[in-house]
Amino acid sequence: MSLVLFWIFALLMLAFGVGVIVSRNPVASALNLVVSFLGLAALFLSLDAYFIAVIQVLVYAGAIMVLFLFIIMLLDLRAEKLRKINWVALAGGIVVALAFLVQTFSVVGKFRPAREPFPLLPRSAIDDVHNVGILLFSNYNLPFQIIGLVVLVATIGVVVLSKRELR
Repeated sequence: MSLVLFWIFALLMLAFGVGVIVSRNPVASALNLVVSFLGLAALFLSLDAYFIAVIQVLVYAGAIMVLFLFIIMLLDLRAEKLRKINWVALAGGIVVALAFLVQTFSVVGKFRPAREPFPLLPRSAIDDVHNVGILLFSNYNLPFQIIGLVVLVATIGVVVLSKRELR
C-alpha cells in the first residue's frame, strides 16, 4: 500500500476517533467508531495482515458494534444536553496533551531505531487462515458450538428481559 493510502486511512481513523469523543449522540458515536475500526482494518491490510484485518471487521466492526448499538437502543439513551464548558479544565487538558505530544516526539526523536525503516518481513508459505479453520473445526469444534449456544441463550434472555409489559 502506498504512503498516500496509509495517510488517508490513518487520518480517517483519527478523524472518526475524534468524532466518537466529540459527538453528543450515542448512536452517532457508535457509527463513528465503526468507521474508525474500518480504517484500522485497512491499515492491517497495508501490513499484509489479512487475517487480522478480516477479524477486525467481523468481530469489532460487526459483532461488538451491533452489541453496543443494541445496548444503546435498549437503554433508550438520548443525545446529551449542552452544558457550560469549563474553560479551566479545557485549558488544562490542552496543556497536558501538548506536553505529552512534545515528550513523545522528544523520546522518539532520540531513539535511533525509530529513524530507520522497518525491515521487510519474510513471506510465509503457511496459510494462517487455513490452519485456524482446521483447528477450529477439528480440535475445538465442541467448544465452538457451545459458545454459539451460549450466545443464542444470552440473546433470547436479553429479548425476554427487554420486552415491555403492556398495561
